[in-house]
Amino acid sequence: MKFIKYCLLISLLIFTVSCKKTKVDGSNRMSFQESINDMASSLPTLQQVKFNEALYILKTFGVEAEGDVAEIEALGKLLNGKKTPEILALADQVAQKNGIAWSSTAPPSLGEMNIFGDVAASEKDPNDIEAAGLNIVVRNIAGDSLTGSKGLIIIPQLIDNNGKKVDFEGAALETIMEISSGGTKISTSKNLMQDPAFRGFTIKYSSLPREKIFEDKIDIKLSVKTTKKLLQMIKMGISVNGQALYTPPAPVVEDSLQAPPPQVDPQTGETLAPPPAAPAKSTADPKATVTKFLNNLSTQNLKAAFETSENPNWGSYDKFSNPNSGFGSVKNINVKNMTVPYNKDNSANVNVTYDVTDKNGKVTSLNVTYGLKAINNNWKITTYKINNP
Repeated sequence: MKFIKYCLLISLLIFTVSCKKTKVDGSNRMSFQESINDMASSLPTLQQVKFNEALYILKTFGVEAEGDVAEIEALGKLLNGKKTPEILALADQVAQKNGIAWSSTAPPSLGEMNIFGDVAASEKDPNDIEAAGLNIVVRNIAGDSLTGSKGLIIIPQLIDNNGKKVDFEGAALETIMEISSGGTKISTSKNLMQDPAFRGFTIKYSSLPREKIFEDKIDIKLSVKTTKKLLQMIKMGISVNGQALYTPPAPVVEDSLQAPPPQVDPQTGETLAPPPAAPAKSTADPKATVTKFLNNLSTQNLKAAFETSENPNWGSYDKFSNPNSGFGSVKNINVKNMTVPYNKDNSANVNVTYDVTDKNGKVTSLNVTYGLKAINNNWKITTYKINNP
């Protein structure tokens, strides 16, 4: 009799184990949670932690939804039918895409967590940080002397009631940066803040469309979510380098490949020669040629600077590069302003205000008008005039 009882008990145990789910059932929220719990319980302890971290990464950065419930439902649809290795591999891809220092093969880094939020932690929640507010640090990404800064680094910092940085570690705080200008939203980025050494967000000016930037200023809104608080701060009117903003290239209009029909003289019947075609308007930018010229002067690459010009007044390269009477005396150039007041019929003027430092350390402020001609769709400097201050 006891033997029969033991057999029944073993059969029941085997049946129970065999009913555990080995892949995600995303048909509804309850089935999703049950399948996730079954899959996690079959893993060793450390792998359970990494599995939960992977789910957190995917819930936070892998789906587009508003609110915890909507995010979990979207996550269930994303992971439906997937097994543990597939989930870990997908989390690796999402972490790499969002610049998060996390890997499924690395030791646990984000701490134990539950995406359903209904299980109390056995230890202190690393995301339960006592912070009174946010501070935003803005740093410029250095560029060259001609084009200026290349972008910005935006770093959020948690601060206490005294305005001092809060010290913490092992957290996984969802951090969101929104960029807008003149009331128009431009982009949204997400990242994880794990400690006060958080590197923040990088904004490259080349990724900001010039037509959406109002008066060369942007507004930054940062949000950091701890266990109990959603901390937010807005920094408005941050100046950007307008020269480095993205400008889409001008559309190139292709000429028709079909030749016009020949013209015939009605009196003689002879075929007339077609009229000469109007010169094609250059699609290049005259400002780019002047910028290249000044940049080469500033780096003492006089040969490259000379090749951007066809100015008869500058004569030969030897005259152009003369250290006493030519441009060979230039040590550095700092451009302050550059405009194109005229650009028509393959002719253009570019006005530039800049400081020139010679090899003796003397600084001279100049306002120069460069005249350019488009030759084979490339602009060449043909005249050079120093304007009175």
